[in-house]
Amino acid sequence: MRRLLFVLFVLLAVIMAAAASAEGTETMPEVRVLLSRLGLSERADLLLSGSYTAQGDARVYLPAQSCVSLELREGRIVLFAGELHVDMGQEIIFYRHDGEGLRFTEGGNRYPGNLTVYIEDKTLRAILTLPVEEYLPGCVAYEMNDSFPLEALKAQAVCARTYALSHLTPERRYDLVDTTNDQVFRGINDGYKNVALAVKQTEGIVGTWNGKLAQCWYGASNGGQTDLPEHLWKLDAHYGCYRVADDPYDLANPESPVRRAAVRKDAGNLDGTLERLIAQQAFGELKKRGYEGREDAFKVESVVSLQLKEPRFAEPSRLYTKLDVQVTWSARKVIELKDGETAQDQAAQFAYGDWEKQPEPLAVTLPLFPELSAALGLRMNGGMDNEMITLVETKEAFYLESRRYGHGVGMSQRGAQQMAAKEGKSFVEIMDFYYPGLELKRVAYTAAAAITPPPYLASSPVPSASPTPRPTLMPVTSPLPKGAYLASVEGIDEDSSLNLRGAPSVSAEILMRLYAHQPLAVLEVSADGQWAHVRTDAAEGYVMLSFLKKAEK
Repeated sequence: MRRLLFVLFVLLAVIMAAAASAEGTETMPEVRVLLSRLGLSERADLLLSGSYTAQGDARVYLPAQSCVSLELREGRIVLFAGELHVDMGQEIIFYRHDGEGLRFTEGGNRYPGNLTVYIEDKTLRAILTLPVEEYLPGCVAYEMNDSFPLEALKAQAVCARTYALSHLTPERRYDLVDTTNDQVFRGINDGYKNVALAVKQTEGIVGTWNGKLAQCWYGASNGGQTDLPEHLWKLDAHYGCYRVADDPYDLANPESPVRRAAVRKDAGNLDGTLERLIAQQAFGELKKRGYEGREDAFKVESVVSLQLKEPRFAEPSRLYTKLDVQVTWSARKVIELKDGETAQDQAAQFAYGDWEKQPEPLAVTLPLFPELSAALGLRMNGGMDNEMITLVETKEAFYLESRRYGHGVGMSQRGAQQMAAKEGKSFVEIMDFYYPGLELKRVAYTAAAAITPPPYLASSPVPSASPTPRPTLMPVTSPLPKGAYLASVEGIDEDSSLNLRGAPSVSAEILMRLYAHQPLAVLEVSADGQWAHVRTDAAEGYVMLSFLKKAEK
């Protein structure tokens, strides 16, 4: 507590000093964000709220409210604005002079800063360069959301600011990607007032460790226990502001995700994978008692006990990796073999004798990851295999519960939400809980000077800007063949698009871009359930099924 009060005192002193004097300030750092989420292909549409200069092989001044289209033609970027058509070469930079930024769709989020559009792999790519404090509202709002309590949003702003500044990489073309590979960034929604206030009230505050910017990792939910970065990643440095510790706040938050699997004691609902894994572990015992080591010669009669064991890491880690299972069981003997077949052939079909109940329970130990946790529906993090699994026993069943959505290192966003909303904790207290030993410091910034267009360019007559409308959604009026159904593109943001491809593969040719709410006739779904063969009255191809929503009848 004394250290926390000291941090609060120092933080207050720094804030007061920054307000009293501008000496020692530095120009606000800029962040370069690769806008991969937009899914640009051969065209980008921009609506400019302020004035810009577009610089490529040519230079064009664009007044406020210009509507611009960029198209990839014969390996060159062509700029269209009203009656203006200009070959800009293979890279173009939009330098902002004033205004709130640009948008990629009418009514969509705004993107402040300068925009670089270039060609890579025969596709348009876009990088937004903007001051870090302008970047943060478009990140914090989507890493948490505007409904979170203010102090939790302030903690998120400090984490996101620290993360962004610690990942500035001048030798690369960009610093961050706009997805969870770094931090989610979707542009600025000016309706998110709580987010804007959180960013403003923490302006310049970062976390430091040993005098340097810290690595402020965070995740959605840690499942009730924080983890260490070295448990997940190969690191070339030691991060002393992390610990393995129970997190009662994340555990108490009803919005922390939980998955449950019931194993009835009478084995009435026994998962097939679980029974198969038990059978495979029982082969030795089967053979010892004169039975064949085959899965179909084994049957679980009841589940006597389940017990979690073997944490992956040292205490106090509770990341269990094994499940002890004790069952009562029956076995049966093969009484007839076909010519040329052996009992060791698991795919062969045999005639069996009656089931024989065994007098003593069978105890086996099974790995929780990856097969069993997936079969029971407990996996939440793909191949990370780091879910926190707990066990609850009732009179009728055992319940396995899985928690932790994300890596579990650093701040839990659901834990921070609980601390602020239910416990009344400040953002400093939240940071102190999740990053013990972290020091908060405030850097005083001065805004970068605005780029002013040359007077002769800004005063030159230009063609009047006219809107470049977003393409109209294509109709679907043709009769549906048998087995087909109607769906629409719903799994993307309003300012993004979905690629329609010539074949069911991410490497197949992109035929066109589909926008949100585009109706589609789904003709067929691939065997792996990943792709849908779709058509409209004007186009036909393949899209990823996960981005479609089946129409209601």
